[in-house]
Amino acid sequence: MPNLTQLRLAARDIFDETLRAVDAGEAVRRAVHLKGSQLTVQDATIELSNRWIYSIAIGKAALPMALALEDAIGERFIRGLIVGPVRTPPACSTPEACVPPSRWQWREGGHPLPTKTSLVAAEEAFALLDRANKERALLIFLISGGGSAMLEWPIQQGIALADLRMANKVLINCGASIVEINSVRRAFSAVKGGRLAARAPNCDQITLIVSDVPSGQERNVASGPTLAPSRDAPDPREVTARYRLDTKLPRQVLRAIDAKSDAPFPSDDIASLIGNHFVLLDNDKALAVAAKAARQRGFVTEISRDINDQRIEEGCPEILKRLEAFHMGGVHNPSRNSICLVSGGEFACPVNGSGIGGRNQETALRLALESENPDRQSRSMAFVALCAGTDGIDGNSPAAGAIVDSTTIQRAHAIGLDPEDFLKRSDAYSFFVALGDAITTGATGMNVRDIRILLAE
Repeated sequence: MPNLTQLRLAARDIFDETLRAVDAGEAVRRAVHLKGSQLTVQDATIELSNRWIYSIAIGKAALPMALALEDAIGERFIRGLIVGPVRTPPACSTPEACVPPSRWQWREGGHPLPTKTSLVAAEEAFALLDRANKERALLIFLISGGGSAMLEWPIQQGIALADLRMANKVLINCGASIVEINSVRRAFSAVKGGRLAARAPNCDQITLIVSDVPSGQERNVASGPTLAPSRDAPDPREVTARYRLDTKLPRQVLRAIDAKSDAPFPSDDIASLIGNHFVLLDNDKALAVAAKAARQRGFVTEISRDINDQRIEEGCPEILKRLEAFHMGGVHNPSRNSICLVSGGEFACPVNGSGIGGRNQETALRLALESENPDRQSRSMAFVALCAGTDGIDGNSPAAGAIVDSTTIQRAHAIGLDPEDFLKRSDAYSFFVALGDAITTGATGMNVRDIRILLAE
C-alpha cells in the first residue's frame, strides 16, 4: 500500500493531469471548423456566404480561446477584442507568444474587482458591436470565468467605478452563492444578463463557454453578458436582504437594485433569436478527467457530484464523512484497495478576517481540523486531501490551493502553529506556507471551478 508521501505525489499528479486535459484553446479547436463558407460549431452549421466574423473574448481563458478561434477560422476573421487577466498564462512559452495578433485589441481587465480598464474594455466592446451590427456580421463570443469584473459598465450614470468595486467586494465576501451574487450584479450592470449581446440584434451570434459555474447554469458565467438570466433567477432585493447588504452596498447601487433598471434583460424569445451557445468545458469534465487519472494509478475511485456548492462549514464534514464510508469498504470498494474521492464546485466561504487565503485553502485547513475530531473514524485513517482552483488563483493569495494529510495538525502544533487561529483570521495561506503545503501553479489561463482530490489507504 502507498504511504503518505506516495499519496501526496499521486494527488498532485492527478491534479496536474486534470489541468492539462481541460485546455481552453484545445477545446475551441475541437469545436470550431471552417470548410468553404460553412462554419461548424459542435453540432451546428452556419452558412457564412459573404459575411465576416467578429469576436469578443472575455475572462480568464480569453487569450487561449481567442488565438485558437483565429487559427480555426483564418481570413474570415476581421476584428476582435480580448479582455483577459493581467497575469500572463503559463501556456505562453515566451512573452511574444502572449501578444495578440494585429486583428485583436487587447485589454487587461480587472479581477476580482473591476478597474478603469474594465470600463474602457466595455466601451471598446460597444464600438466593435456597433460595427458588426451595421455589417450584419457573425459574432462569436468567447466567455469564461472572471469576465464579470474584467468588462463592466454601470446601468446608471450615477454609479461610479468606486461603487462598482465596493459592490463587488461586498458580494464576493458575503458568503452568497455565485447564482445569488450574479443576480445582484446584473441589477446594476449594462452588460450582464444578455445586455452586451443585445447591442447587436442584426448579427447572428454564437457563444462558446468555458464554465466556472454549476452544470446547467452557464447563463451565470461572467454574469452572462450574452445570455438572458434564467426565469428562476433569485430576486436581487431578496439576496441583499438575506445577507444583510443594505448597509454595506453603495447607495447608488442599492437604488439601481430597487429600481430594477430602465434597461430590461433580453427576453428568452429574443435571446433565442440572437444565437446559440455551447459549453466547451466545465467542472463535470474536469472531475471525469481526475477520476480517470486516479483509476489509471490504481485507486478505486468515486465522484461525489452532490458535494459541490454547500457552505464550507457543511461541505467539509460531509466530504470527510463520505471518504470514511468509502474507506470502510462495501459495495463500491469490496477489496478495500487504496481509494480516491473526487468532488468539485465552489464552497460558499465568507471572509471573516484580514488574512491571506481563499476557499480552497480554508477547505483544506478545515478538513485537517475535522479529521482530528475524536468522533471521526478518520483519526485512524491515512489520508491526503488536495483542494485547489483550476484557475490557479485562490482568493487573495498567490496559491491555487493546498494539500493536507492525516499528520497536518500534528506537524503544525510541533512548530507552534495554532490552526484554529489561522482559520479565524481567514489566513490559511500563511498557515500552509509555514508547513510547505501550499499548491502553487500560477494562473492557468482557464477556470472550471475547484477540484478536491481525497486519497486514502
